[in-house]
Amino acid sequence: MKKALVIIDVQNDYFPGGKMELEGSDKAGAKAGLLLETFRKLQLPVIHVQHVALQPGATFFLPDTEGVKIHSSVQPKSGEAVVIKHFPNSFRETTLKKHLDDNGITQLVLAGMMSHMCVDTTIRAAFDLGYTCTLAHDACATRTLAFADKSVAAEQVHLSFMAALNGVFAAVRSTEDIRKELLA
Repeated sequence: MKKALVIIDVQNDYFPGGKMELEGSDKAGAKAGLLLETFRKLQLPVIHVQHVALQPGATFFLPDTEGVKIHSSVQPKSGEAVVIKHFPNSFRETTLKKHLDDNGITQLVLAGMMSHMCVDTTIRAAFDLGYTCTLAHDACATRTLAFADKSVAAEQVHLSFMAALNGVFAAVRSTEDIRKELLA
């Protein structure tokens, strides 16, 4: 079974100064960068997923802007796959599944942004498609959400989604634990 790193939407608009800054994006980007460094060292496949917003009214990840670009912490190198998506699910109307299947990849290590949206949606889809997933919880970031008259802090949003994904949909682990296993 072949393993690959999938980095979801680690793009400039989610970082300080971006149009949709997430809490903890710098730390999460650095952790994703450590995973990327490890996969490169081991010469394992890497797939970068980049969201480009095409829907009317979109306010971030707009085409041809600095914000849509993949962040410097996980900048793709020549030969690494970049999958463009337009929906939260990285498999919807993209080349991701074909790329994974064509390369015999069945195990995914995932990191990215936002925990409650694109990361969650992609992992659930990957599980439904039969992939085995490991999620680096500290290589993900999200934001505070509101529902009715309640505000849910970003940390609680993140923890809730990690708890919901852990076990059935993915093994949710720290970047360091994942790296130790890969390097053993």
